[in-house]
Amino acid sequence: MILGIDVGGTHTDSVLMENRTIIRKSKVLTDKENILKSVLMATEAVAKPEDLKNLQRIVLSTTLTTNAVVQNQLDKVGLIVMNGPGVSPKDLPLTEQANYVTGYMSHRGIEAEAPNNSELNGLKEKFRKDGIRHFAIIGKLSTRNPAHENEVNEVMRDLAEHASQSHQLSGALNFPRRISTTYLNEAVWALQQKLADQLRIYMDKIGVNVPLYILKADGGTIDVNASRETPVQTILSGPAATIMGVLPHVTTEKDSISVDIGGTTTDIALFADGVPLLEPQGITIEGHKTSVRGLLTHSIGVGGDSHVRFENGTLLLGPERKGAAMAFGGSVPTTTDALIVLGIADIGDKAKAMEAMKQLAAEGNTTPEAVADQVVDLACQLIVDKVNAMLEEINSKPVYTIHELLEGRKIEPKEVLVVGGPAPYMAERIGKMLGIPAVVPNDSDVINASGAATARTTVELNLVADTEAQVLSIAEEGIQQEISRRFTVDDAIALGTEKLIARAKQAGAKDQDIEVEVADRQVFNVVRGYSTTGKNMRVRLQVKPGLIKDESK
Repeated sequence: MILGIDVGGTHTDSVLMENRTIIRKSKVLTDKENILKSVLMATEAVAKPEDLKNLQRIVLSTTLTTNAVVQNQLDKVGLIVMNGPGVSPKDLPLTEQANYVTGYMSHRGIEAEAPNNSELNGLKEKFRKDGIRHFAIIGKLSTRNPAHENEVNEVMRDLAEHASQSHQLSGALNFPRRISTTYLNEAVWALQQKLADQLRIYMDKIGVNVPLYILKADGGTIDVNASRETPVQTILSGPAATIMGVLPHVTTEKDSISVDIGGTTTDIALFADGVPLLEPQGITIEGHKTSVRGLLTHSIGVGGDSHVRFENGTLLLGPERKGAAMAFGGSVPTTTDALIVLGIADIGDKAKAMEAMKQLAAEGNTTPEAVADQVVDLACQLIVDKVNAMLEEINSKPVYTIHELLEGRKIEPKEVLVVGGPAPYMAERIGKMLGIPAVVPNDSDVINASGAATARTTVELNLVADTEAQVLSIAEEGIQQEISRRFTVDDAIALGTEKLIARAKQAGAKDQDIEVEVADRQVFNVVRGYSTTGKNMRVRLQVKPGLIKDESK
């Protein structure tokens, strides 16, 4: 048995599954001040004591780190950047917060300029006076050789509560994205420690000793203890859970759209021939362009609890949520109230929903039923407009799925899968507006929880080998080792595969769910004078996102 839990901003959903089939499901209100309480309630709602004895794993998706970034509730971070020559600070992210210091490596990982210890110690005293105990350390070419990041870390060690180093978070060379990634990782690090501590108490309280995972932005899982060092990977966990939940329901021969309508927001994702699209360079959140591998999703502030009102004679919906629908005790009209008045949704207190629409009708000089119809149409139209804008943007550039680059591919959806609480009530209108069939999968109200429950563990590794210098680097592992001049790209792949499998197991993967994929391989000749003196090889390996094996088959 598997327990999947999605901790959302409004509700915490849970499912108990066996062989990828839901046995029980539940929704409880999220207590944002006490996540432990919410997770315990969600567990007790679906799992009996005898079920807990048969659990094989527990997986959570959570909005905790995402909300911290969106609401700018981040810890102060001492941002230390070794930018070297050729990169102006004004062209780098977070430049106003950054402290630029001496030291840089060449593109081949050879020291070009050493760090200045006197400069670093002066900076350390400044941090001490400012009360800063969290540090993000980034060198421009540290993925070729992490020695300078390690040196800076050593200087700051006795002051630091914790420090994040960019080479440990991403083996990609993209310097600006590594700056944002490392900064965010450290800014939410303490928050993730608190969550992990609460989850340890949770496991003690329910009395089980099974693997406990958190869902990442790429739709894969990571062991909760491993997530302590890389909390940035859990940003946008919620939208990724939707995609993994929808995945079994998409048609493999068709392009599809998924629309997840929640209480506050709607998340939209695209599938090419049944395969989710990927952010090729990394996710972007609140203007921070990161190197965090993630599934491609867009969000809009439209949901069942979106505040509806007239302003200067114009009907407006969202993006803010001011509590529950009036039908459920809230104080302002919402999309849900409109659905109830139209008889589309048979939920809540219809009299209170009618009162909500009467308030709007008085402002719009119309009837409650007419304004309710306008509200639902507006909600659906806003979602459809976002879908069309997303398609236009995606189709104007190369398309990447979680497995490959699709050259010259245009996404042309033939179906829309609508999920979330309001899905059964809005799907038909959305489908008609898009001109394609709308499908509401079974148990769509808890699809995030089921998606989290069935996601496999994912990891990535980047290798750079230089046969002239006879050095191989694996940035994420902090490894540099000697190689022979006869070392080949196949040797790099074999070594990388061995390291990747070990890394996947450390992150909690089971043997049957580890599918290694060569995501990228490049080989360049190193030329001196008129002769080839060696080869420079770059290999990126991944355990690709997907669902765990159904052990009943």
